Amino acid sequence: MTLVLFNKPYGVLSQFTDRGSPTTRATLSDFVKIPGIYPAGRLDRDSEGLLLLTDDGRLQARIADPRFKLPKTYLVQLEGTPEERTLDRLRSGVLLNDGPALPAAVERIEDPALWPRDPPIRFRASIPDCWLRLTIREGRNRQVRRMTAAVGHPTLRLVRWQIGDWMLGDLPPGEWRSA
Repeated sequence: MTLVLFNKPYGVLSQFTDRGSPTTRATLSDFVKIPGIYPAGRLDRDSEGLLLLTDDGRLQARIADPRFKLPKTYLVQLEGTPEERTLDRLRSGVLLNDGPALPAAVERIEDPALWPRDPPIRFRASIPDCWLRLTIREGRNRQVRRMTAAVGHPTLRLVRWQIGDWMLGDLPPGEWRSA
């Protein structure tokens, strides 16, 4: 069995080919040259961080299937500074257009020592930002971004830091290692 931890850079698709696009976009095949492995779950093109790849279909299903409720932890940069009661809404579960989200574990954190994003996020001196560590046990499409928007604080940067027991650690963007 092969299991690879990959630090997906911003702008890279979570697939090995780019079908149907009139322009060429970066894919996993630009970074990982191991035949027969596939992503266990997805990470949006505009999100960064941990993506697990494996050749084991059962492991892939255990990681990606929402019914196993494997925790996924993200470092989230928000526009604005939410009050504690706003964070409590995330902790109790917010209503999204496709139904209620399960409660999330949320804590405010100091600015994490992350690599610079390319391109950088937009900076506006008149609007503060803050960072959260947010853990969910679902994996709906753009869920974290939709959750923070639902409480009035759009996500500026989203980095998946951990899936279950697998953690990104000091793995640089665009690099991978075997688990």
